Amino acid sequence: MAVTSVRWLSVVLDFPADEFGDEVTFWRAIAGSTVSPPRGEKRQFASLEPFNGDPHLLVQRIDHGVGGVHLDLAVDDIVVSAAGAQEIGAAVVSWADDCITMTSPAGFVFCLVVWRGQSRKSRPIRWPGDTISIIDQVSIDIPSRRFDRECAFWEALTGWEVIGGSGGRPEFRHLARPEHLAVRILLQATNSGAISGHVDLASTHPADEVARHEDWGAEVVAEHGDWTVMADPTGRPYCITARNPRTGELPG
Repeated sequence: MAVTSVRWLSVVLDFPADEFGDEVTFWRAIAGSTVSPPRGEKRQFASLEPFNGDPHLLVQRIDHGVGGVHLDLAVDDIVVSAAGAQEIGAAVVSWADDCITMTSPAGFVFCLVVWRGQSRKSRPIRWPGDTISIIDQVSIDIPSRRFDRECAFWEALTGWEVIGGSGGRPEFRHLARPEHLAVRILLQATNSGAISGHVDLASTHPADEVARHEDWGAEVVAEHGDWTVMADPTGRPYCITARNPRTGELPG
């Protein structure tokens, strides 16, 4: 049984103040979106608005730290959901009327936010040359010694089944998201000493997608068959994958 019913799931890209403007331009371009007017007490939040559907990608300017990625889980009652999350190992970082920031047992940041009625899944973008793509996945990169515990936490929190061995590789698992959500959660065991996260993009023609991103200032870091590790203009890692942009699954 799920600790909370997740009504909507968004990926939030966190940028230091000196990178915010240029980086938002880069991510807006590769997502094929527009940018909403800023909001928040410090005008620190904005949505990357798709041409159809509700936004599932957000950007945030932060005053401290190097930035990164976190998840916003939109729920009916953030207080009840936070209490349930604490019972299965989450910790509270900060508390506001409409947002409770928490960490998973291994330390991944997520926020419980008030659901605002989002329900319309955005469609992938068709680019010149007929490439179709969408930024549709966040990879939680977990130290291998904490992998099983972290997978169990996310399954209990969301109630979504953990599917093992994505692409036939035991270090990958993913959560079986509800059909109406645009964002998929991948759980990856790594040799790193600390938990982190990055976003993944699904594309019908990864080579063409890589070239388009390079034109916007990204660089190829490594190639691994079904996915290419990229770095955005400030060095933030992300991946371009050969997954189906509509289903999220790898070919075959």
